[in-house]
Amino acid sequence: MPDLDLTDEQRALREMARDFAARELRPVAWEYDKAGDWPGEQIARAWEVGLMNPDVPEQLGGAGASQLDGAIIGEELSWGCSGISTSIINNTLAYTPVLLAGSDALKRRYVGALTEAPLLASFALTEPDAGSDVAGMRTHATRVGGSWVLNGAKCFITNGGYADWYTLFAKTDPSAGRRGISAFVVPRDAGVVVAGKEDKLGQRASNTAMLTFEDVEIRAANLLGEEGDGFRIAMETLNHTRATTAAMAVGIAQAAFDFARDYALERVQFGKPIAEHQAIAFLLADMATDIHAARLMAWNAARLIDGGAAGTLESSHAKRFAADAAMRITTDAVQIYGGYGFIKDYPVEKLFRDAKIMQLYEGTSQIQRLVIARELLRAPVRT
Repeated sequence: MPDLDLTDEQRALREMARDFAARELRPVAWEYDKAGDWPGEQIARAWEVGLMNPDVPEQLGGAGASQLDGAIIGEELSWGCSGISTSIINNTLAYTPVLLAGSDALKRRYVGALTEAPLLASFALTEPDAGSDVAGMRTHATRVGGSWVLNGAKCFITNGGYADWYTLFAKTDPSAGRRGISAFVVPRDAGVVVAGKEDKLGQRASNTAMLTFEDVEIRAANLLGEEGDGFRIAMETLNHTRATTAAMAVGIAQAAFDFARDYALERVQFGKPIAEHQAIAFLLADMATDIHAARLMAWNAARLIDGGAAGTLESSHAKRFAADAAMRITTDAVQIYGGYGFIKDYPVEKLFRDAKIMQLYEGTSQIQRLVIARELLRAPVRT
């Protein structure tokens, strides 16, 4: 695996994250997948060793790690198990809006608390009738004196059933489209109801829940930014987190490649290991090239964001390419295993299922193409 010009500290972080994934995640990954159980023990251990909430600023009790550090962690943990990794990493998606637009009091109270105990938070944007079309959301917030009253529902919320608080997006001006969306911090004990857990194709060790809000009252001060800033905050958040999501796809792809390569070296057909047959060797070569390219794109996007760039184009490039590459690579890994790849007793079957969600969440691959096209057509860009 190339390390380019990672610092000594980043190489050590990479090694630590890979060791944690090998010891704590991979040995239990397939059992958690079968049962769809909650990996609470693994989450607590990740928090203890500092692999959760890495980029929380030092003044809030965090390590103040870079986006590239987060991408490195995301890849290695997802190499171990992307379902458990999603559960561990998801806090970043929830607290980034608070870091971007929250008051100092909200940052201390909610983000700071994540560094004091292995607590969880969730990002609540998607609704049953508003996925890619964020402006179509129906959850609304009404100002009543010194409070906001929330009503509506959210779906596909990662860690939703275990979160202590939520970053919620709701309409404060239903007539204004996406300009009428605002963002709030909502504590669970304000009356949030977990309405159900989804039974998923892949990443079954992560909790994905439906939430409902019925006259949930929160303080006016829990508004992030100004009224109507919600869409902008959500998009800026995704610009920041998509590099890590791309790196997670790389981790899935790397795991599939590793299993497929080892199997191809052991499996003998027509008198020699199938890795020596050109058809299989070329598959492995293409898989390795895609992993290399996807990793470079994820790291490049993370570095640009660390340098202060918006990173919209680069993070969408990385997320789209890495997600699609992970799907191709896990498909080819199943092909290399042949009939055994279709059996749950063999590891690549799980990785194939896990990879699919990477093309769906935090903006589908089709939405990434729309973002890329929009950015390219807005102004000439050298590519």
